[in-house]
Amino acid sequence: MPKASRFAVLVNPSTGVAIDITLRAVQEAARALALQVTVLKASTPGEIDAAFEALARERVDAVFIQADGFFASRRVQIATLAARERMPASYASREMVEAGLLMAYGTNIADMFRQVGIYTGTILHGARPADLPVIQATKFEFIINLQTAKSLRLDISPLLLARADEVIE
Repeated sequence: MPKASRFAVLVNPSTGVAIDITLRAVQEAARALALQVTVLKASTPGEIDAAFEALARERVDAVFIQADGFFASRRVQIATLAARERMPASYASREMVEAGLLMAYGTNIADMFRQVGIYTGTILHGARPADLPVIQATKFEFIINLQTAKSLRLDISPLLLARADEVIE
């Protein structure tokens, strides 16, 4: 969407400090790319409905949805609303793309749980938690839902498709 200039970010206000981190990163990226950002908040199913109605009124070009357990649990609702509003939407995990959002880029959840298992095993074998290093995610995945792209009449460049870890057809 090279001509996109306005996008929204949907955040859950009950996530505490995570909302501040998300908004700071999004606004910094928006400034660097000369994009306008609209922030919408939702922490109930009704507020999600209202947020997507606002997206339609605001005429934003796309929406980024904050990684959040509540939003993940409402993935069918969110995907349905995004499709109804013909809104390209992105999230941080594959489950939302499988439900119908356009794309996801984020930590590979299976790899994250594997790391948790390694940590747990190390502690169970006698290591002191305070002695263990902090591990950051090293495996990320980029997933595109080509069916959603087609329904939105978006042409995804072959270069971008080649960079994707997975393309859902």
